[in-house]
Amino acid sequence: MTDATRRIDKALDKAEQALERLDAIHGADSAASADERLGQAAESSELLSSVWATPPSERLKFGDGWRLADAIGGATPGFHGDKADGERFIRISADQIARYQRLLYANGLKGARNRVLIILQGMDASGKGSLVKHVFRQGNPMGIHYHGFGAPSEEERAHDFLWRVERELPRPGWIAVFDRSHYEDVVMPHVWGTLPEEEWRPRYGRIVDFERDLAQDGCAIIKIFLAVSPEEQLRHFLGRLDDPTKHWKFAMSDLDARDRWDDYMTAWQEVFECTSTDFAPWHVVPADNRWYSRAVVSELLRDAIVGMNLAWPGFDADVDLGEVRRRLEA
Repeated sequence: MTDATRRIDKALDKAEQALERLDAIHGADSAASADERLGQAAESSELLSSVWATPPSERLKFGDGWRLADAIGGATPGFHGDKADGERFIRISADQIARYQRLLYANGLKGARNRVLIILQGMDASGKGSLVKHVFRQGNPMGIHYHGFGAPSEEERAHDFLWRVERELPRPGWIAVFDRSHYEDVVMPHVWGTLPEEEWRPRYGRIVDFERDLAQDGCAIIKIFLAVSPEEQLRHFLGRLDDPTKHWKFAMSDLDARDRWDDYMTAWQEVFECTSTDFAPWHVVPADNRWYSRAVVSELLRDAIVGMNLAWPGFDADVDLGEVRRRLEA
């Protein structure tokens, strides 16, 4: 066992112990206040985050001089453990996300505007769909909205390109996950020439304004590009051909996109340069090791909700606790 693995195992042990203490103070007989419970949850989350040598929010954020071509699909930047460590991290983090999701949802019901939008992009077979299943394995479906965007329908093409996106945005207190998004409406015409450049290029500015308005209205935006290598994509494609339960996942258009790999990378590089902002930055995540990309998204999501500094809502103003007890005990 390496020193890095021992350090990660120790941090994960402490995070689990903190969760056990949190379970104890959430018991029916506990006298712990709401603030004490939130403090214990924050301690557990902070211990879990300590497994990262550099936080994904810093290490993987797109910045000046960064090139998509430099992303190494099999790398695990900031995480020096192995697959077993990563999967253990995901399991503990999923538990914490479920707890913070309840907090977020409760605040939304009581009028707070806080919510989360996760945008997942990547080439075919980069792991977008399976990532959602693992990150939210303990989440409550009430409060999570998933939507996959394909080619625009005839009705959608009759409207502005953001029309179909606005219909799927998270409600207050909810987490929405987009499998592909409005960025397809820039990348696809860029690569395939389906629209004149003077029509699709101004969309960069429209998208930045759109996301700025969302952020100012309380929506945390997490934008992820899963950088899978051509070699790893090939391995998954061949696996789909050999597995009859996965034939439905394959389409000839997947090969067309693979043939234009370099064109797609050029288009995405421009997307990052034009739309990665302080309020909605892009994170480019190596995705050959799916346990790593799942751990990264789990960390970014949990960190985003923790950073909202939410408190548990109290009783409505018209609730008289004394009267409630009298009526219940009558």
